[in-house]
Amino acid sequence: MIARLRGRVERIGDDHAVIDVGGVGYLVFSSGRTLSQLPTVGEAVALEIETHVREDHIHLYAFAEMAECEWFRTLTKVQGVGARVALAILTVLEPDHLLQAIAAQDKAPLTRASGVGPKLAARIVTELKDKVAALSLSLGSLGSKGPVTSSDAPDSGRGEEAVSALVNLGYSRTDAFTAVAQAGQSLGEAAQLDELIKAGLRELAS
Repeated sequence: MIARLRGRVERIGDDHAVIDVGGVGYLVFSSGRTLSQLPTVGEAVALEIETHVREDHIHLYAFAEMAECEWFRTLTKVQGVGARVALAILTVLEPDHLLQAIAAQDKAPLTRASGVGPKLAARIVTELKDKVAALSLSLGSLGSKGPVTSSDAPDSGRGEEAVSALVNLGYSRTDAFTAVAQAGQSLGEAAQLDELIKAGLRELAS
């Protein structure tokens, strides 16, 4: 099984690239995100590889980072999510944002991917919720204030009410969930609903 390739970029297509390794050209399929990160033709590159062996073919799927490769493996375990759909999801959602969407049970971001309708998006967030519950959410542009997980929102009832209130104000469920989880970290488990909403709004405005 091929797990990693190091070579030079031979050519780049719409959904694939060819990597020259010691004179042998490997055709690899990738997400748009990975393809956009590839260096120019002729330059050196190292890629994480997931190898799929079937009766009628052997396909290599390449990723610029291990996190994306791991998400590809996770997504393709969901019924109805094949390699192409998984790559489409990873094209529109980077790993951190995908984690946030699933933790928040927000199917809307996934429906931006080609081939993902509301039913499949709902199945993905439902089936993967427990698998990502213990993973940290990297907040990137929201600022680093420590890792946030789906269990960080205070008291499930108050936390969900606060998220719903922010959604009603026009924020996406993913952003609202992340803001409330951050607020819960700062305020503690005893935080009241109005405190969570106010703190959540401050997080969203920062």
